[in-house]
Amino acid sequence: MKLSRELKTGIIVIGGVLLFIMGFSYLKSSPLFDDSKTLYAIYPNVGGLQPGTVVSINGLGVGKVNDIRFIDDAGNLLVTFTVDSEFQFSKNSTVELYDTGIIGGKGLQITPIFDNMGFVASGDTLKTNTRPGLTELAQQKLTPLFKKFESAVTDADSVLINVNNVLDTKTKKDLQKAINGLSELMASLNGSAKVLNNILKNNETKLDSSFSNLEMLTANFAKLSDTLNNANLGRTLSNLESTMANLDKVMAKIESGDGTLGKLMSDEELYTNLSNASRELDLLLQDFRLNPKRYVNVSVFGKKQRDYTVPEEDPAEKIEN
Repeated sequence: MKLSRELKTGIIVIGGVLLFIMGFSYLKSSPLFDDSKTLYAIYPNVGGLQPGTVVSINGLGVGKVNDIRFIDDAGNLLVTFTVDSEFQFSKNSTVELYDTGIIGGKGLQITPIFDNMGFVASGDTLKTNTRPGLTELAQQKLTPLFKKFESAVTDADSVLINVNNVLDTKTKKDLQKAINGLSELMASLNGSAKVLNNILKNNETKLDSSFSNLEMLTANFAKLSDTLNNANLGRTLSNLESTMANLDKVMAKIESGDGTLGKLMSDEELYTNLSNASRELDLLLQDFRLNPKRYVNVSVFGKKQRDYTVPEEDPAEKIEN
């Protein structure tokens, strides 16, 4: 079947129109045959968001930005975007404007909410949120720092002005004198160091001998320590400690009145009796020495023993008195 020229021309014109419409729709990021939902979001500032930017949910691209335009005299912007109908979420979900990279660029991502308030439908306007970018965060963090730095510089300037006011001509001269005195002191210290070096150099042999003697003394102390260790000094100290412990026990018993010594120390009556007995024994011995005939009367030839007559002046009585 042969087509006429007019039919061919009509087909070409219709094809051209269709291609134009498809190309225009592609450039505007709005496909002709698409059942996506058209949603809206209002921002005071879109930060350079462009039509055609991908709209994502949990990092997955589910739509595109179609149009951005002003909606009022305050400068608020209406962002029109489409989302695939396959993914259902609540109309209370939020659309967040965020930085897509370090070097710039903005993107939209939906934070889906799943509740019983109904799913989002085409034509709904979602809540918006703007995440601060790196530049904004840097400005927020660095601005107070710059203010503090500026204040510190101002304070430093004030300090320098005050220092200049304090350092008048007289003070500067005094500082120069102090610096000169310090220089003289350093020179004196250098001279003392040289003298000390000469002393050490001239007495190097004596110092070596002193150190050798000290080393020998240390070695002798080490030998003495080994000797004491080999002599069971620890065991001797242990025995001494045991003896002292026993002595403490004995002294405790004596103080508490146990045993003869304890009773002697604590019983005053016993002490008095012993003192009297000692005194009477002393008197007896003294009387025995002075008057032996009173106690001993020996008769060799069997004479009758005469009774002992107490002398008028009895030394025992004198002792008692």
